[in-house]
Amino acid sequence: MTVAWQRGADVAVRRLPGAPAALAALALLSGCAVGPDFHRPAAPAVAGYTRQPALPNTASADVAGGEEQRFIRQDLPQQWWTLFQSPQLNALIEKALAGNPTIVAAQAALRQAMEQVSAQQGFFYPTVQAGFSASRQRASDTLSPPLSTPVMTFNLYTAQVTVGFTPDVFGGNRRQVESLQGVADSQRFLLEATYVTLTSNLVAAAVQEASLRAQIAATQEVIDLSTRSLALLRRQFELGYVAGLDVAAQEAALAQVEQTLPPLQRQLEQNRDLLTALAGRFPSDGPEEQFDLAMLHLPQDLPIGLPSQLVEQRPDVRAAEEQLHAASAQIGVAIANRLPQFTLTASLGGVATDFTQMFAPGNPFWSLAGNVLQTLFAGGTLLHRQRAAEAAFEQAAAQYRSTVITAFQNVADALYALQHDAETLKAAVAAERAARRTLDLTHKQQDLGYVNYLALLSAQQAYQQTLITRVQAQASRFADTAALFQALGGGWWNRPPAP
Repeated sequence: MTVAWQRGADVAVRRLPGAPAALAALALLSGCAVGPDFHRPAAPAVAGYTRQPALPNTASADVAGGEEQRFIRQDLPQQWWTLFQSPQLNALIEKALAGNPTIVAAQAALRQAMEQVSAQQGFFYPTVQAGFSASRQRASDTLSPPLSTPVMTFNLYTAQVTVGFTPDVFGGNRRQVESLQGVADSQRFLLEATYVTLTSNLVAAAVQEASLRAQIAATQEVIDLSTRSLALLRRQFELGYVAGLDVAAQEAALAQVEQTLPPLQRQLEQNRDLLTALAGRFPSDGPEEQFDLAMLHLPQDLPIGLPSQLVEQRPDVRAAEEQLHAASAQIGVAIANRLPQFTLTASLGGVATDFTQMFAPGNPFWSLAGNVLQTLFAGGTLLHRQRAAEAAFEQAAAQYRSTVITAFQNVADALYALQHDAETLKAAVAAERAARRTLDLTHKQQDLGYVNYLALLSAQQAYQQTLITRVQAQASRFADTAALFQALGGGWWNRPPAP
């Protein structure tokens, strides 16, 4: 529709005699701007986020972080991280929002974009300039005296005020302001996206720290169990109940478990560095807050908005929409540049050989001029710029649609993850408890000499694996809950307006 209208305008400009003048008169009378008027894209006509209707709640497990979660039609709070009920997490995010340099950079980018809008709006008004010049001259004797006297050497003083104005007849400047305003609005939503991304990364890093601490504790528990088993085997070896091979096998098993501990500790320290960097600090100035799974509470009520609201709530979608708006306005700018350009200039001043006589009777001067300039031939430059603007609009439209699809994909992925996380944790808890019972029975039977070391090693390895799996499943529920809140837009629209 837009492209067809523009091509029609091209044909009218090329074929109709006097078309530029007619268009100018029409524009002056109507005050309209050439080019397409932007209309916001409609929300996708989808009833849900997933292929099948989402279940109203998730499975539950009898363990911390295994609570049932319910999906409710409710608005997401702006400070969604407070739903985890962790004072340490709230304090860390508050520090990060105040000290993270990416926030400062995004705020400065927004101010820059807003100033660009104000600068372009200045072209709606006349330009007023004041000038003064002073010179000492000597005219040639072969020429007529430049003054009304025969004096050939003189001082000349000139003061004047010049007013220039370019009427926005076809709305080219209005479209340029509209385009810059779209860029500024896009930057505003990118600032909101920066807030959402920062808080989401902080929550994810805090959950990862809690998971690593739990994995380290679980690994240490397995090391303690293996150490006690090794001590028992050594006593039995001294009494002649087991062979040296059994002791060596248990020593190897203990060493393998101990080998898994340093990588976890390394990951924990690196994760602490990440939290420090997100808070806007150097690694040597680490945060005081520490996180473990016991201090995080799993939100049981998950606010889920309507699919039609997602395009309003996702800041990246809104930013892409404003980029589309800016690209649409640039088409109008390109069309206006192909039409006649009008300028008005006026000047008022005085000139005299005596500084105090510049505005004495007879010395003032003034001028008033109008100008119309129409480009007749420029090698197709203006036409191709218009076509380039149209192509940029099509590109922005495709990018907007891609951003919308990605937004819905993010929400769907998070919903699926939460459903399966709950089932995974439930199965992991059952597997861990079964492995622990098996290990306890194996220890008792080993004390009585009923099982060999192979059964003990198998039970220890099974328990270690199920214990780590359970811890990771717990952390996944917290992480994917935060991912859902991020996918839904982060609740930025409920933030009080900044001054």
